[in-house]
Amino acid sequence: MQRFEFRAMGSACEIVLAGVDKKESKILAALAMKDVARIERKFSRYQPESVISKINAQAGLGLTVCDEETSALIDYADAVYRSSGGLFDVTSGVLRKAWDFDRAEVPSQKMLFELLKLVGWEHVEREGSVVRLPEVGMQLDFGGIGKEYAADAAAELLNEQGVRHGYVNLGGDLRIIGPKPSGEPWTIGIRDPRKPGSMIASIPVSSGAIATSGDYERFFELAGQRYCHIINPKSGWPVSFWRSVTVLAPLATTAGSCATIAMLLEKQGVTYLKKSGFNYLAIDQNGKLYHNH
Repeated sequence: MQRFEFRAMGSACEIVLAGVDKKESKILAALAMKDVARIERKFSRYQPESVISKINAQAGLGLTVCDEETSALIDYADAVYRSSGGLFDVTSGVLRKAWDFDRAEVPSQKMLFELLKLVGWEHVEREGSVVRLPEVGMQLDFGGIGKEYAADAAAELLNEQGVRHGYVNLGGDLRIIGPKPSGEPWTIGIRDPRKPGSMIASIPVSSGAIATSGDYERFFELAGQRYCHIINPKSGWPVSFWRSVTVLAPLATTAGSCATIAMLLEKQGVTYLKKSGFNYLAIDQNGKLYHNH
């Protein structure tokens, strides 16, 4: 088994390959890492030349013609927005102007109110491959789907190259390529959201994907209240019911979206998870576990 560690999209990442010799593994892992870097350059809002940055720069001004891959991701964002009742909204990233998690400071309601005027996927104008943000200051942010999409793309690329055993792990969002050469599943540890470095559960997985959304990666605490980076796009305030939600689904993109929607739905997230038909492990603020496997 060969393990290749690297950093991408602001996260510690790894590619694990088995059943392939060391020299071939290096070539294959480099190929997959190159594709992850390509996706980051193309869709990160932090990359000035990314297609997302170009769309955002045209907000209130003009339209942007998107290629097939970008249009497909925008279609996916549209589908998830609708299925979540408007809670999974890729225009909500503008709220990060109010919530700076490097400072323990709660923004004013007035500031949130002004930014909420720029949130609303339903206002985005689309026709075929053309997209336009109607208001100056509006932004698209694929932060909620980009990492998971890259994990799926890298795993599928490796599968096309003949890899049958291993997985791609991008910051805790995993896409399994196939089981161990012996046929046994991989054992994937689920992080304890309140004990860094500790695992709260281990899940055997042979196929599909695992993604986790939680309140422990970017947050601050003030007056006994935790404020995390997952923001309700309707209220402008961070969610607070769950410590973390982990979902197992066929694709990392699907698992990640499902986990984030459950976080956004707060207490009602359990009903959503049950209806999804996917396996899940959720932990509320009292440390109580909810799961269906």
